[in-house]
Formats: sequence, structure tokens, C-alpha cells
Amino acid sequence: MAKTKEQSKDTRNKIVDLHQAGKTESAIGKQLGLKKSTVGAIIRKWKTYKTTDNLPRSGAPRKISPGGVKMITRTVSKNPRTTRGDLVNDLQRAGTKVTKPTISNTLRRQGLKSCSARRVPLLKPVHVQARLKFAREHLDDPEEDWENVTWSDETKIELFGKNSTRRVWRTKNAELHPKNTIPTVKHGGENIMLWGCFSAKGPGRLIRVKERMNGAMYREILSDNLLPSARALKMKCGWVFQHDNDPKHTARATKEWLRKKHFKVLEWPSQSPDLNPIENLWRELKVCVAQQQPQNITALEEICMEEWAKIPATVCENLVKTYRKCLTSVIANKGYITKY
Repeated sequence: MAKTKEQSKDTRNKIVDLHQAGKTESAIGKQLGLKKSTVGAIIRKWKTYKTTDNLPRSGAPRKISPGGVKMITRTVSKNPRTTRGDLVNDLQRAGTKVTKPTISNTLRRQGLKSCSARRVPLLKPVHVQARLKFAREHLDDPEEDWENVTWSDETKIELFGKNSTRRVWRTKNAELHPKNTIPTVKHGGENIMLWGCFSAKGPGRLIRVKERMNGAMYREILSDNLLPSARALKMKCGWVFQHDNDPKHTARATKEWLRKKHFKVLEWPSQSPDLNPIENLWRELKVCVAQQQPQNITALEEICMEEWAKIPATVCENLVKTYRKCLTSVIANKGYITKY
């Protein structure tokens, strides 16, 4: 049976007052916008118990006392990795015997839910401080400055991997039907490495890196693709190039090459993928590719190129327009990884 909405104390008292004034249940219901059955139930309760207050409800008492709830809530707040077994033992030592499901239900009522820990880059204190410094220095930069940045990165896309979660509609005992499965292979399967870039004006070039990338190959990729992308995107004079602190990017030869080519490079804090808006494009690309279920590496590469080219310029523009929110989140999160 569906749970009915409880009327306020004022409404219940008003119903009783109108009833004592001689009005019928139907008339009261129409006046207050309530069902006749609701009005009747409140009047019957008043006649029986001489009150409109909520009566004590039946049900088993809570296994864990208010003090015990505070204790386990405080424990998991200090150490989120505390297990239910640890909490069961803590309560048992305090004289309360409970089960693991009781722990889960109790913490859920406190707004705490057991979730898989997200994998994020390891941040040392120096990384946290660098991220805060970057966010504070650029927080008030005008939007036009970010529109003049070409963002870049590399990513790996697997042929038979877990780039996205898929759900299927199936009948009972049909879980192994080919249509209801995602094929996997040992050791993660085949994959391709991609390099791409974009700006507020749209996606730039996307290329497949067919060999293990080193500094020389990275410089060749930039030479063949970065400038053509900037021209195609009609970047303004003095545009800025962004890449992370991968050793290939920060190698002396790469820095010298960028200097000779007169590239302005955005100083970047290490361990900060969440600060690079291209991560959003990679995520969307992987979802689109997984939906098409390529069966070989050639098809995987073709679909990647097709889906990248379809990314609307408005999506890129919005990512850059909201970049200030990303910096604000980093500051609010005291330099630690944020959602972006």
C-alpha cells in the first residue's frame, strides 16, 4: 500500500474545529482540499483519543542507541575505509550486538552509503599546493583568455574493455546469450593510443599513436598536428598551448623545440587531469565508441575518428566557458581532485 501524506498539526486541528462547528466531512474536505476519507479518519481519531497528536507507532526499537549511532558515524567520518566488521566489533565491545546489515541501515539513515572508492592520481602535499596556486592565480582570468587556449592530451581506448558500463534487457537464464554479453580477452585486450586537442571553437586533430611514444615522436606529433589544428580553429595571435607534465612533454628537447617555435605554454600543475577539460571529451568519446561495439582495431580507430569529428563546437565552447567553476571547485576542495 502506498504511503499517504501526513497532514500538519494545524490542518488536523482545523478539521476538528470545523467538525465541532457542525460541518459535514464532505464540506470540510471541499473547504480544505482534502479527501473525505482523510477528514473522517482524523475525526474518528479525535473522537477515540481526544487528541490530534501523532500516537506512538508500533515497531521494534532501534538496535543501536543514539550514542552508538554517534560513535559509528564519527568513526567512519574520521576513517571512511572502516569496514562494517570493524564497526560490529566496536559496538560489541560497548555491549551492543548487531549484524552488518544493521550497520549499513543505520549509516544510510545518517546519509552515509558504502561506495567503491574512485581511483584518482596520488597527490603529495607539493601537488596539492601547486594545484591551489594554479587555481588562485587563474581564478579571475577573463573568459577570453581561456578561449585562446588549445588543450591537448593522450588517451587509451580499449577494444574489449571497460570504457563504459552496459546494461541489457534479457529474459531469465539468457545471461550468456551473445547478444547479452560483452566480449573480453585476457590481459585487457587490444587498444589504441590517441592524441588529440581542442579549443573553445571546436575539436582539433585526433591521431592514433601507433608506436610507443617517446620525446622525438611527441615533437613530431606536435609538428604535424598542433599548428594545423590551431589554423583550422582560427586561434588568435598569441594563443596558448596546454599539455600536462608527462616526461615526454617536459623533456629539455621538447621545451627547446616549443621555444624555437615560439609557442606560449600554459604552466601546468602535476597530477591534475581534472583541470584539463579535454577529459570530458575523452569520456564522451569512449561512451560513443562502446555503444557501436567495434569488433577489431581498424573499426575501433575509424569509429574514434568519426565520433571525434562529430563533437559539436558548442560542447567545446561550454567546457571552456565553465572553466572558472573548475578552478573554484579546486579551491573549495583545498587542492584535492574534483569532479569536472
